[in-house]
Amino acid sequence: MPEQIQLKSADQIALMREAGLVVARALAAMRDAAAAGVSTLDLDAIARDILRDAGATPSFLNYHGFPAVICASVNDRVVHGIPAAGEKLADGDLISIDFGAIVDGWHGDSAISVGIGEVAPEVARLSEVCEASMWDGIAAARNGGRLTDISHAVESSIRGAGRYGIVAGYGGHGIGSEMHMAPHILNYGKAGKGPRLVPGMALAIEPMVTLGSRATQELDDGWTVTTVDGSWAAHWEHTVAVLEDGPWVLTAQDGGRAELGRRGITLSAAAA
Repeated sequence: MPEQIQLKSADQIALMREAGLVVARALAAMRDAAAAGVSTLDLDAIARDILRDAGATPSFLNYHGFPAVICASVNDRVVHGIPAAGEKLADGDLISIDFGAIVDGWHGDSAISVGIGEVAPEVARLSEVCEASMWDGIAAARNGGRLTDISHAVESSIRGAGRYGIVAGYGGHGIGSEMHMAPHILNYGKAGKGPRLVPGMALAIEPMVTLGSRATQELDDGWTVTTVDGSWAAHWEHTVAVLEDGPWVLTAQDGGRAELGRRGITLSAAAA
């Protein structure tokens, strides 16, 4: 039986936009604060403060027992890293910060990768390739398309940029009244398959890209996912609504206007 994909009303998408703007503010603040000597738990505290000031609820805290508000994944850690007071950022590191917020029962979810100080050129390029592939995937999240159009766009973007590992198994997801919902969105695959994209869908599109292997392992903490070969990873994510007249990136401050405009995509009028 096909998975049921939740469709949202305009009012529900508006609430997701509110949650998305909280996420955008928090990630911007954490990006600005991320520097050598700052702990990953310091960044978690920034997110907590912004949630409190916004009257929003964290998506991640206590989700299946996760002990923090953000995921902080440094260097060879791909996703789900647990913030710690003893984990201090160092010059040259690459940290991926994943964060979600809930407003009136509706979620927003986004992730960024941030270079600390002077990063190696190949590390900076890794993050750029991952971010660009996310936007190429978002550009494919359009009314009338197919789910794997997104997967194929992400993969094609990465493959066209050089030799990178596209993390196996992990990917994006539906989002709405829960953080993780159907459908699962792989970051690779043939176009033209899977459910038809229709107005009211909301999807979190999140490529994870490495400088080496696509294979990963979970550490003994039951959360942190690392590359098996020690290669560094980048992770970018946005929540996007599929609307009749175009996409709306709910976790981007500008709704996705700048990046999608560069790709010839017009935002939904709802994003105005």
